[in-house]
Amino acid sequence: MPIVLVGPMGSGKSRVGGRLAASVGAPFVDTDQRIVERYGPIDEIFAREGEEYFRVIEREVVAEALREDAVVSLGGGAVLDADTRDDLERLAVVWLQVSPESVAPRLAGGNRPLIAEGGIERWVDIMQARRPLYEAVAGLTIDTSRRSVARIVDEITEWAGARA
Repeated sequence: MPIVLVGPMGSGKSRVGGRLAASVGAPFVDTDQRIVERYGPIDEIFAREGEEYFRVIEREVVAEALREDAVVSLGGGAVLDADTRDDLERLAVVWLQVSPESVAPRLAGGNRPLIAEGGIERWVDIMQARRPLYEAVAGLTIDTSRRSVARIVDEITEWAGARA
């Protein structure tokens, strides 16, 4: 512990993380949700303070969460921070991948500031830019495009158990 989930927005980190935490009997920490609880809606933080400020508070919340004995879901851009990537080196990290075709309906109608303009094309650009970072930190990669949450949780649980 912790088991950390990384991946782009819409990959299922929150949904999988909640079920995984229940499966392994651990608390679930969604760092984006923690940010919202402490600082307000993420889209409002971006609008009011900008992305740079958001990344500073995200780093604080992530560093705290990674010290907890929990299943931790990181925001899609948390891996942009070098200190976060360093912290992840010693942890069980799962990269949840998803195809553009599968993520489009998941993101429809949302209020995600980085894709507010540009939609799925912007998502693809962000994903391609972050791909090397996800690859670098992950010990396991799972495509969530067409798998059930239960199957994904089983795969992660088996992998994490083998690491222990």
